[in-house]
Order: sequence, then structure tokens, then C-alpha cells
Amino acid sequence: MSEQDTEKEFLQAAEGERSGLVQEFFDFLKDNKKWWLAPIVAAILGLGLLVLLGGTAAAPFIYTLF
Repeated sequence: MSEQDTEKEFLQAAEGERSGLVQEFFDFLKDNKKWWLAPIVAAILGLGLLVLLGGTAAAPFIYTLF
């Protein structure tokens, strides 16, 4: 592949529509066959949400779950 072709491809990618963080993550999982990461990330996000909600008025409701 010549340098001009590479530059054209780069410019086309730069002018394309940008995708969000979640879309980028799913594209990464799909392209690299790393689907085992999805439950780990979901668990970490869930625990983070519980920690954030633990300091709010929703804390008594969360504590009853455990």
C-alpha cells in the first residue's frame, strides 16, 4: 500500500462519523473476540453505581438488598 493510499484512508476515517465510547467498546470486543470482558466491565460498573448511590438518599433502599 502506498503512502498516498494510506493518507487517503486516514483522511476518510477522520472525516467519518464519530462513534461514542460504548460503541467503541463493543467494536473492540467484536473485532478482538474478547467477549469475556463484557461481564467484568458490567460488574465493575454495577459496583460503582452502588457505591455512588450509597452516599445518597437511596442508601436505605440499597442496604435492604443485602
